[in-house]
Formats: sequence, C-alpha cells, structure tokens
Amino acid sequence: MMPGMNDLLLAIFLTIFTFRGLLSWLNLRHLRRHGTEVPPGFTGQVQQQDLARAVDYTLARNQLGFWSALIGRLIMLWFLFAGGLSWYDRLVAGFSMRFLWHGLTFFLLLGLASSLLEVPFSLIRTFRIENRFGFNASSFRLWLSDQLKGLLLSLVIGGGLLAGTLWLVQASPRLWWFWVWLLFSAVSLFLLYLSPTLIEPLFFKMSPLANPELEEGVRALMKQAGLQAGKVQQVDASRRSRHSNAYFTGIGRVKRIVLFDTLLEQMDNREIIAVLAHEIGHWKKGHVLLRLLGSQAVSCGFLLGAYLLLGQPWLPSLFGLETASFFARLLLCGVLVSLVSVPLTPIANWWSRQQERQADDFAVDLSGDPDALADALIKLSRENLANLHPHPWYAGYHYSHPPVVERIHSLRSNQSGA
Repeated sequence: MMPGMNDLLLAIFLTIFTFRGLLSWLNLRHLRRHGTEVPPGFTGQVQQQDLARAVDYTLARNQLGFWSALIGRLIMLWFLFAGGLSWYDRLVAGFSMRFLWHGLTFFLLLGLASSLLEVPFSLIRTFRIENRFGFNASSFRLWLSDQLKGLLLSLVIGGGLLAGTLWLVQASPRLWWFWVWLLFSAVSLFLLYLSPTLIEPLFFKMSPLANPELEEGVRALMKQAGLQAGKVQQVDASRRSRHSNAYFTGIGRVKRIVLFDTLLEQMDNREIIAVLAHEIGHWKKGHVLLRLLGSQAVSCGFLLGAYLLLGQPWLPSLFGLETASFFARLLLCGVLVSLVSVPLTPIANWWSRQQERQADDFAVDLSGDPDALADALIKLSRENLANLHPHPWYAGYHYSHPPVVERIHSLRSNQSGA
C-alpha cells in the first residue's frame, strides 16, 4: 500500500463533509435573503407571516441537523481514523464466539449505538421544534412506543438479513455477493407486499375514506385511469403530527394510496383528487418498478465492489490498521463503497425529479385541472412550512422532488397552453 493513502482517504472524507456543509450554508444564506418573498403564483394564498414562520422552522431544523451531523461525523472520524474501530474489533473478538454470532454481535451493537445516539436529537426535534411550530401531536408514551417498535422491526428484519448474509459468506466464499444480492432482492420484494398489511398498521390505523362524495370521485378517477386493483385509504397521522402528506405503498394486488387525515382536513375534494391523480401517475408510468429495478442494480454493484475490496491485503492499512477481523474489513468495504453514493446522490435525485414531473403531467392529463394540483401543492407547502426558496445547488443535490415553485410554474404554464 502506498504511503500517505490513509491521509488521502481522510482528506476525501473531510472534503465531502465540507462540500455538504457548504451546500447547507448556501441554502440557509439564500433562505435568509429571499425567504419572505412571496413567489410568483402564490400571491393571495401565502402571506409573508407564513413565509417568516417557514424561515424560522427551516433554520431551527437545520441548526439541529448541523449538530447531529457534526457529532456523528466526529464519532465516525474517531472510529475510522483514530483507533476506535481497532478497539471495538478487539473488544468483540474477546467474546470468543463462532463466526455467525461474532458477526451478529459486531454489527448489531454498532446499530444499537447509532440508534441511541439519535435518541436525544429525535426528542428535541419532536418535543421542542415540532411543538414550537404547532406540528407535534404525539405524547412521550406514543413516541417511545414508536421508537421501540422501530427498533424491534430493525432487529428482526435487519438481524435476519445479517444472519442470512453471514451464512451465505460461509457457504459460498466466492459467490456470496451474488447470493446475498438475491436474498436482498427477495426480501425487498417481500416487504413491498408485507408493508401495507403488517408493518404500516403497527404505527398507523388505516381505514377506507370516510367522505362518500370523495370516495365516489376517487372510484371514478381510478376507473378513468384504468386501474382495477389497489385501494385508497386514510390514515390517522394526526395522532402524531399535524404535517400532511400522501404516498403510495405496496405492489401488485396490495398496492394502495394512503392519504393523511390532516391532508383531508386541509384540502377540498377537487384538490385531493388532483393529489390522488399524481400518485396514480407513479403507478401508470411504472415508477415503482423502475425504482425497484434501479435500487437492485445499485445494490448488486455495491455488493460486488465489497467482495472485490474484501480480498485486498491493503484494506486495513488504508484506515491505519495493522490487522482487522473479517467483520471489520466488511465494514471498511461498506465505507469505501458508500463513497460512490456521493456522486450518485444528485443523479438519483435528478431521476426522481423527472419522475415527479411526469406524475404531475399525468395528473393534469387525467383530471384536466392543473389549477387543482397547483392549489393543493401550495396548501401542502404552506401548512408544512416548506422552504419555498431553496438554493438551486442545494436542491439539485438533495431534492427528490422539484422545488414547489418550479412545479407551480409548470402547472400554470400547462394551464395557459391548454
């Protein structure tokens, strides 16, 4: 291994941290300069006091995010470059366990430590920031219940995947990456079927739409779109938060559109139908399948990269280590492979934004009412205190949806050209 590679890798990590920090700084500076300006197309529907609250909300969330990221990055740098991993590797090895249990202990303890580190930030986010801006509706008991359920699910699903991965590593030393990819793909597909019926109900109570007139409009819209399968349900999101949203979940016969009850309270039937048409657009355009195939292709590439890196004798020295267990080396492979996500992130988000624009266009074609979707997006932005003035570079890197002002402009233009 060439001398100085450890310093070079450290410099790469610091450069990435700095780059992301600069993007956040640009975004917040842009927000402070323009945050209270009412954008074109929003006049009469968004007031300056709404924008001022949105600025304060974004700044508060970003301040918390800054400290969370800083502490996480400092711990990661200590762990990877200042002896933390070597100490932890020796500690777990001292338990003298068999391969499978050794690996489970190594990774599950790291996952538990990461979850515990997030707890104080989650408490501040929920009971301080969200309370301050009138969004939080969750009690501490409900928050704690959600945390424990999430942790249990992570242990069951993540622990099962990890155990299967380690077993495959032992059973097929040369092709484990391929079998692990098949395992991940099968579990991902299984969870798409399982989530709407078994996982999501652990956190939310789902029920059919309570508004008969809206339900009739929904049935007519789905018939117009040629959809025979799938359900539209409302969920009691207001038990936890005043934020509003809608999303699609599942695949095949268990696919469904879920509308937050807060969304149903904030919008009229015409606007809800427009939001629904957008979600139907994702189905009709095949976005769910495309995203699934894309994620599996990336997963396969990452696993193959980890396999190729794992056998390199210089891998531990890249992080300043003399020796490392198989599990420590696997972790280091994951770290190196994850660096590829830095240039992939804006590419993936660009692709996602294209799909969102396609879904918007489909919704307009289906409903014939671009104004309805525009009004719905404005209400979503206003009620959720969204940042209407993201810096273009920040949005280009981080946003999976086009900035809402761009979407409104496109919808209004669509109306003008109709």
